Amino acid sequence: MLERVQHRFTRMFSDLKKLPYKERLNRLGLWSLEERRNRADLIELFKMVKGFSALSWTQFLSWTTVTNSTRGHNWKLTKSHHQSEICHHFFSQRSINRWNSLSPEAVDAPSINSFKNHLEKLRKRQMDFFLD
Repeated sequence: MLERVQHRFTRMFSDLKKLPYKERLNRLGLWSLEERRNRADLIELFKMVKGFSALSWTQFLSWTTVTNSTRGHNWKLTKSHHQSEICHHFFSQRSINRWNSLSPEAVDAPSINSFKNHLEKLRKRQMDFFLD
């Protein structure tokens, strides 16, 4: 329903009215709601891992104990296995794969703003990174 409001808003521009929704979003520099949710998940995860949040990441997530990994960063998280389908949509499960695929530079960013900048650059390089 919220996406429908953004969809209607992008049609208010007369020169973009005939374009497909995704193209209108790109021309206006907007993110879809799915992309924004996934981006917000990564930002919250970054805050928790780096200690910028009051929540401890150990309440929701577990860090992988494999230390001989040669790819990616050192903050790889593991997924816990659940029987029910609904658990796959929890914050602690839906953001792990995306987090583990981030570059070491992004995960080791010194501040939240620099992490957000890394996410912006990643979106420009890989448009579907934030889509499920």
